[in-house]
Amino acid sequence: MAASPVHYPWYKKEDTDAFFALFQNNIANFVIIAITMLGMDFPASIVFGQVLPGAAVAVMIGNFYYAWSAARLARKENRADVTALSYGISTPVMFVFLFGVLLPAKQLTGDATLAWKVAVAACFISGAIEALVSLVGRWVQYHLPRAAMLGAVAGVALTFIAGEMLFKTLEMPVIGLLVLAIIIVGLVARVSMPFRLPTSLFAIVIGTAMAYLIGDAGSERFSDAFTHLGFYPLLPNMAWFEGLGLLFTSMLAVLTVVLPITLYNAIETMNNVEAMEAAGDKYDVRECQAVDGAGTMIGALFGGVFPTTVYIATVGAKWMGAGRGYSILNGAVYAVATMFGLIAALAAIIPVSVVAPILVFVGMSMIATAFQSNDTRYYPAVALAMLPYFANYVMTRFNRGAGEVVADISSGIVAMGQGAMFMAIFIGAMTVSVIDHQFRRAAAFAATAAGFSFVGLMHAPKLAFNASWDFTLGYLVMGVLFLYFAWQQEKLTAPHDASPRPAPATQPPTAD
Repeated sequence: MAASPVHYPWYKKEDTDAFFALFQNNIANFVIIAITMLGMDFPASIVFGQVLPGAAVAVMIGNFYYAWSAARLARKENRADVTALSYGISTPVMFVFLFGVLLPAKQLTGDATLAWKVAVAACFISGAIEALVSLVGRWVQYHLPRAAMLGAVAGVALTFIAGEMLFKTLEMPVIGLLVLAIIIVGLVARVSMPFRLPTSLFAIVIGTAMAYLIGDAGSERFSDAFTHLGFYPLLPNMAWFEGLGLLFTSMLAVLTVVLPITLYNAIETMNNVEAMEAAGDKYDVRECQAVDGAGTMIGALFGGVFPTTVYIATVGAKWMGAGRGYSILNGAVYAVATMFGLIAALAAIIPVSVVAPILVFVGMSMIATAFQSNDTRYYPAVALAMLPYFANYVMTRFNRGAGEVVADISSGIVAMGQGAMFMAIFIGAMTVSVIDHQFRRAAAFAATAAGFSFVGLMHAPKLAFNASWDFTLGYLVMGVLFLYFAWQQEKLTAPHDASPRPAPATQPPTAD
């Protein structure tokens, strides 16, 4: 007798916590985008009238799709505890597009409007490339060890999310530590808040009220909040098409930035889908990469310049017990908030130190999942895969001056930070393979890393042949060493294989 179908709710209490976590993740990026582009002398009409609405359209469509996808999975597996995938702008990708696409385009053209059109075209191409990458996404997911992928994600979580947001938390110590304590009690220890309010909402209300009461947040925040209120309709335009002409003529060099960061974005989607599978919800990585690419292209049609991806915060939402409601609400709220300029108002009213602890929890959950979902013998691989993002974090924060700023610390920081996601995955995959004594597989990963270094996808500032010869040679030497140990291993086991012992015909082949 078939089990009766379970009810998968449109919204539940746990969705509120997850909504605030995802909303604050995205709003932080939106605010950074606005402040940075205005600082680059892009006019408010482009920032608030084109770029943010375009990003909001992509976020809305992606979140609505993944809410529908969660409902489909719930029906398929007949369970109500499915969590929708989070969707938004990747923070590392955002910084690359800000300083690797928008800024050079602005400097080369000397015209903010032309630079924006070039960036829109670059964003559209990025989405198209990711959609094509989806054709091999499942194959890559199958052959890359989980410890390597989750370790790379944990590196992002430790630096850009948990670490960065802990810094922001301590900018207002009294407020930040109070809110952090609420998050630890409510979301980590799972203790109910007064009046049974969702933990994130309770933390934001208490933290914001305290900030104004003790004077950590000045009254000028309110006047700043209403500066950019207005109506910004979500309308498509032809900027992407006009930008293509510029991109393939005088701005061709920008594409050397787009290709590697798009591959990074596709791998980030793959890693986050893998993390979600480890947490209990299995989605199709190829479908997710195709949706992310399509969402990015649709956002570009509306003036957006930043690629979108399955968000790293998804596992945090899973830990909170969220369903699909938080994703639906997030998409709807972003569309409305962007159309009326409310995002800038909210960001001005609520101090960063109040919302930062929520993101600290998201980072904590990602790091914990990387370890919990792997066997203890793979912990060294997870830890090693996390390390390249320390270098990437330093590079991102110092932008173009990173080389000079960190030269006295180590000459390897900049090279390590370039293509950190690729390095994290390859070095983690090699470690997993060695732990399993699969030395030929480790050598294959080393050879692939050498190829990536040779063409500039890793350890180099741009794409070029022989872009990083020393790292190319270094990975090849690693591969030779692994092949030596593979030969030694085969030599030792050869006598045992001399007497054939055929397996039964019905026995399935042993996996590598």
